[in-house]
Amino acid sequence: MGVVTDRSPKQDRSRATRMRILEAAVECLAEHGWSGTTVAVVCTRAGVSRGAAQHHFRTREELFTAAIAHMAEQWMTTVRDRAKALPRQGPDRTYAVVDMLVAVHTGPLFRAALHLWVAAADEEALRPRVGALESRIGREAHRLAVESLGADESVPGVRETVQATLDMARGLGLANLLSDDSARRARIVRQWSLVLDTVLREEPDAGS
Repeated sequence: MGVVTDRSPKQDRSRATRMRILEAAVECLAEHGWSGTTVAVVCTRAGVSRGAAQHHFRTREELFTAAIAHMAEQWMTTVRDRAKALPRQGPDRTYAVVDMLVAVHTGPLFRAALHLWVAAADEEALRPRVGALESRIGREAHRLAVESLGADESVPGVRETVQATLDMARGLGLANLLSDDSARRARIVRQWSLVLDTVLREEPDAGS
């Protein structure tokens, strides 16, 4: 029993250190990009030694893909929690969900992920990890959007329109990287939510 008691605080400290490293990696990547974000920079931000980082992550590529995956999971959990407080149905619900999905694409997680995606185009060691991560996050984001919207994908066009919503959110996030695009973004979100709500309200074709 004494062994278990001794190990538990160590495990807690190890988990806490890992979380600090992951969060620091996302922050640094968002601020400095791939070329400006070394393991040493992340360690300084996290307040840990390089050895501590290497204990958890053997390579730079492993660290940053793990960081994005961790933050994406946190984001999805947060969005699910926020969705519970949104209007329950109708156009107001659709607008609130679209606005929420677009908002995450203008935040630090998207900026950090974008730097990672761009780096993967040139870094062969990074590409397989990022490709797999992108596919997994894409599937989860689509599932989350369907869940939040209450979308019936058996209706023709619904699946494609939900995916277009996510593609639009990503495009708006890109437009926001160089300048404040909030005024134009607000108009687009309002108009697109009307289009999406019309599609979501269509009844399945009984003859299909």
